Amino acid sequence: MADDPRQTDGPLPVPPRQAARLMRAATHASVTVAVALTLAKLAAWLVTDSVSLLSTLLDSLLDAAASVINLIAVHHALQPADEDHRFGHGKAEPLAGLAQAAFISGSAVFLIVQAGQRLFHPRAVVNPEVGYVVLAVSIALTLVLVVFQKYVVRRTGSVAIGADSLHYQTDILVNASIVVSLVLSSRFGWTAADPLFALAIAGYILWGAIGIGTKAYNILMDRELPEADRLRIREVTVGVPGVLGVHDVRTRSSGPQVFIQLHLELKDDMALDAAHEIALAVERALLAAYPRAEVLVHPDPVSVVGAMRDREAALGES
Repeated sequence: MADDPRQTDGPLPVPPRQAARLMRAATHASVTVAVALTLAKLAAWLVTDSVSLLSTLLDSLLDAAASVINLIAVHHALQPADEDHRFGHGKAEPLAGLAQAAFISGSAVFLIVQAGQRLFHPRAVVNPEVGYVVLAVSIALTLVLVVFQKYVVRRTGSVAIGADSLHYQTDILVNASIVVSLVLSSRFGWTAADPLFALAIAGYILWGAIGIGTKAYNILMDRELPEADRLRIREVTVGVPGVLGVHDVRTRSSGPQVFIQLHLELKDDMALDAAHEIALAVERALLAAYPRAEVLVHPDPVSVVGAMRDREAALGES
């Protein structure tokens, strides 16, 4: 959860312009690395005829496609709100996530078919040394990219880059496992290792696609923030002097931005200007806890809230 933009203990907020520069740099670095690795793995697969290398080639193709989608999504998500999109363009990120999930799922199914055919019609892996070199370079480049992406996520809280970084972290494990499969196939003659590792990787890719799709769907459907965040919002709010209580807390996220709406419970005889000052104090406190939030506060007299609750209780009993 450290890379979740809604977890304020993780990201270290930076000014919007600096955050935008970091996010754009991360997306461009991701595309560059993905394209370079795709070309290298394509050459290695043609030389070795390894279905495991084919699996990591497909994974790199997915990375390249996902990185391009993320680049476009981040570009749109960073656009300021306008007359037609008053809440900004943050949902470009989860829309891109759904597209990634669909594309990844289709590629995983294709890989399962290819690996299944090779399992029943095994072939020996040739020129494994080429595969070792390409995989070593892939692991090194991916590791550098992941370190940079994690830095960007800590500073910006980007959902898209966080998901992209998680994908590349799994790539490191995938490439390491393929090295093992090449060793088993070429040096120990276990030809089944190549397609078996490919099947395992395909399953892992498919599971990742389900996770990406679920997260994107939840954001698009305006799912509430985690309960821990909702509790923190209540604690921050009631901690402001003059606030007697809080109710009707509503939250959602859109890209890196968080939206918080709530009703304050204040003294009945409080002057309008005093209530306004307390509402501003609550907004400032919530923005300190959630720097990328848009906060909407509505003050209510505490007696009205109590009467409303009494009516609701009476209706519930009847």
